[in-house]
Amino acid sequence: MSDVSVRLADTSDRPVLERLWLMFRHDMSEFGGVLPNPDGTFRSDRLHAAFTKADWAPYLVTSGESPVGLAFVRSLTAPTRVLSSFFVVRAVRRTGIGLRAVQEVVAKHPGPWQVAFQEGNVAAVQFWRRVATEIAGDAWIEERRPVPGRPDVPPDTWISFVVPAKTYG
Repeated sequence: MSDVSVRLADTSDRPVLERLWLMFRHDMSEFGGVLPNPDGTFRSDRLHAAFTKADWAPYLVTSGESPVGLAFVRSLTAPTRVLSSFFVVRAVRRTGIGLRAVQEVVAKHPGPWQVAFQEGNVAAVQFWRRVATEIAGDAWIEERRPVPGRPDVPPDTWISFVVPAKTYG
Protein backbone atom coordinates (compact mmCIF):
# COMPACT_ATOMS: atom_id res chain seq x y z
CA MET A 1 0.00 0.00 0.00
CA SER A 2 1.48 3.30 -1.06
CA ASP A 3 -0.41 5.46 1.43
CA VAL A 4 1.28 4.13 4.58
CA SER A 5 2.95 6.65 6.87
CA VAL A 6 5.04 6.13 10.00
CA ARG A 7 5.75 9.17 12.10
CA LEU A 8 6.89 10.10 15.55
CA ALA A 9 3.78 10.69 17.62
CA ASP A 10 3.29 13.78 19.74
CA THR A 11 0.97 14.49 22.66
CA SER A 12 -1.92 15.32 20.32
CA ASP A 13 -1.72 11.72 19.03
CA ARG A 14 -1.95 10.21 22.49
CA PRO A 15 -5.74 9.60 22.46
CA VAL A 16 -5.42 7.68 19.17
CA LEU A 17 -2.49 5.64 20.50
CA GLU A 18 -4.44 4.91 23.69
CA ARG A 19 -7.23 3.38 21.60
CA LEU A 20 -4.78 1.39 19.47
CA TRP A 21 -3.09 0.29 22.71
CA LEU A 22 -6.38 -1.18 23.97
CA MET A 23 -6.73 -3.19 20.75
CA PHE A 24 -3.12 -4.36 21.03
CA ARG A 25 -3.47 -5.43 24.66
CA HIS A 26 -6.77 -7.15 23.85
CA ASP A 27 -5.05 -9.15 21.10
CA MET A 28 -2.15 -10.01 23.42
CA SER A 29 -4.50 -11.17 26.20
CA GLU A 30 -5.05 -14.33 24.16
CA PHE A 31 -1.43 -15.35 24.77
CA GLY A 32 -0.98 -14.32 28.38
CA GLY A 33 -4.45 -14.69 29.83
CA VAL A 34 -4.34 -11.11 31.08
CA LEU A 35 -7.77 -9.73 31.87
CA PRO A 36 -8.70 -6.04 31.67
CA ASN A 37 -8.55 -3.81 34.71
CA PRO A 38 -11.90 -3.12 36.48
CA ASP A 39 -12.34 0.01 34.31
CA GLY A 40 -11.96 -1.98 31.08
CA THR A 41 -8.43 -0.80 30.31
CA PHE A 42 -5.26 -2.86 30.27
CA ARG A 43 -1.95 -2.08 31.92
CA SER A 44 -0.46 0.88 30.12
CA ASP A 45 3.02 1.40 31.56
CA ARG A 46 4.64 1.14 28.11
CA LEU A 47 2.19 3.62 26.63
CA HIS A 48 2.95 6.05 29.46
CA ALA A 49 6.72 5.53 29.14
CA ALA A 50 6.61 6.10 25.38
CA PHE A 51 5.32 9.63 25.98
CA THR A 52 7.22 10.53 29.16
CA LYS A 53 10.65 8.90 29.12
CA ALA A 54 13.44 10.51 27.14
CA ASP A 55 14.82 7.11 26.15
CA TRP A 56 11.55 6.10 24.43
CA ALA A 57 9.81 7.06 21.17
CA PRO A 58 6.16 6.46 20.20
CA TYR A 59 5.33 6.03 16.52
CA LEU A 60 1.93 6.18 14.84
CA VAL A 61 1.27 4.17 11.68
CA THR A 62 -1.43 5.45 9.34
CA SER A 63 -2.93 4.41 6.03
CA GLY A 64 -4.44 7.46 4.41
CA GLU A 65 -6.36 9.21 7.19
CA SER A 66 -6.82 6.04 9.28
CA PRO A 67 -4.61 5.06 12.20
CA VAL A 68 -3.60 1.44 11.64
CA GLY A 69 -0.81 0.77 14.12
CA LEU A 70 1.73 1.78 16.69
CA ALA A 71 5.34 1.13 17.55
CA PHE A 72 7.06 1.99 20.83
CA VAL A 73 10.84 2.06 20.85
CA ARG A 74 12.87 2.04 24.06
CA SER A 75 16.54 2.15 24.96
CA LEU A 76 17.28 4.81 22.36
CA THR A 77 20.49 5.83 24.15
CA ALA A 78 21.57 2.27 24.96
CA PRO A 79 23.84 0.23 22.72
CA THR A 80 20.82 -1.85 21.57
CA ARG A 81 17.39 -0.44 20.80
CA VAL A 82 14.28 -2.46 21.68
CA LEU A 83 11.01 -2.51 19.78
CA SER A 84 9.01 -2.65 22.99
CA SER A 85 5.53 -2.79 21.45
CA PHE A 86 4.34 -3.17 17.88
CA PHE A 87 0.80 -3.51 16.59
CA VAL A 88 -1.19 -3.23 13.38
CA VAL A 89 -4.97 -3.56 13.22
CA ARG A 90 -6.33 -6.82 11.88
CA ALA A 91 -7.75 -5.24 8.72
CA VAL A 92 -4.24 -4.50 7.40
CA ARG A 93 -2.40 -7.60 8.55
CA ARG A 94 -0.77 -9.63 5.80
CA THR A 95 -0.79 -6.62 3.45
CA GLY A 96 2.86 -5.61 3.90
CA ILE A 97 2.01 -2.62 6.09
CA GLY A 98 3.51 -4.20 9.21
CA LEU A 99 6.80 -5.04 7.52
CA ARG A 100 7.03 -1.60 5.97
CA ALA A 101 6.23 0.08 9.29
CA VAL A 102 8.95 -1.87 11.13
CA GLN A 103 11.46 -1.09 8.38
CA GLU A 104 10.70 2.63 8.63
CA VAL A 105 10.86 2.70 12.43
CA VAL A 106 14.17 0.83 12.73
CA ALA A 107 15.71 2.84 9.88
CA LYS A 108 15.22 5.98 11.99
CA HIS A 109 17.51 4.46 14.65
CA PRO A 110 20.26 2.44 12.90
CA GLY A 111 22.29 -0.04 14.90
CA PRO A 112 21.56 -3.14 16.97
CA TRP A 113 17.90 -4.01 17.64
CA GLN A 114 15.95 -6.56 19.64
CA VAL A 115 12.28 -7.51 19.64
CA ALA A 116 10.47 -10.00 21.87
CA PHE A 117 7.36 -12.04 21.20
CA GLN A 118 5.58 -15.09 22.55
CA GLU A 119 6.22 -18.43 20.85
CA GLY A 120 2.53 -19.29 21.23
CA ASN A 121 1.64 -16.38 18.95
CA VAL A 122 2.24 -18.25 15.69
CA ALA A 123 1.53 -15.23 13.50
CA ALA A 124 4.08 -13.16 15.44
CA VAL A 125 6.70 -15.90 15.13
CA GLN A 126 6.33 -15.94 11.35
CA PHE A 127 6.14 -12.14 11.10
CA TRP A 128 9.23 -11.38 13.18
CA ARG A 129 11.36 -14.02 11.47
CA ARG A 130 10.36 -12.54 8.12
CA VAL A 131 11.09 -9.00 9.35
CA ALA A 132 14.54 -10.04 10.59
CA THR A 133 15.34 -11.76 7.30
CA GLU A 134 14.13 -8.80 5.22
CA ILE A 135 16.23 -6.38 7.28
CA ALA A 136 19.34 -8.44 8.03
CA GLY A 137 19.34 -11.41 5.65
CA ASP A 138 20.77 -14.39 7.54
CA ALA A 139 22.57 -12.15 10.06
CA TRP A 140 20.04 -12.34 12.92
CA ILE A 141 19.74 -14.51 15.97
CA GLU A 142 16.85 -15.89 17.96
CA GLU A 143 16.89 -16.96 21.61
CA ARG A 144 14.48 -17.67 24.43
CA ARG A 145 14.74 -15.72 27.68
CA PRO A 146 12.75 -16.02 30.91
CA VAL A 147 10.32 -13.18 31.56
CA PRO A 148 11.77 -11.25 34.53
CA GLY A 149 9.70 -11.77 37.66
CA ARG A 150 7.28 -14.13 35.89
CA PRO A 151 8.35 -17.75 36.39
CA ASP A 152 4.71 -18.73 35.77
CA VAL A 153 4.79 -17.82 32.05
CA PRO A 154 6.74 -19.33 29.17
CA PRO A 155 9.95 -17.57 28.17
CA ASP A 156 9.80 -14.83 25.55
CA THR A 157 11.46 -15.35 22.19
CA TRP A 158 13.88 -12.55 21.29
CA ILE A 159 15.18 -11.75 17.83
CA SER A 160 18.29 -9.59 17.46
CA PHE A 161 19.52 -7.91 14.27
CA VAL A 162 21.51 -4.88 13.16
CA VAL A 163 20.10 -2.09 11.00
CA PRO A 164 22.71 -0.38 8.88
CA ALA A 165 22.37 3.36 8.36
CA LYS A 166 20.14 4.40 5.42
CA THR A 167 18.93 0.88 4.61
CA TYR A 168 15.35 1.95 3.93
CA GLY A 169 13.72 5.05 2.45
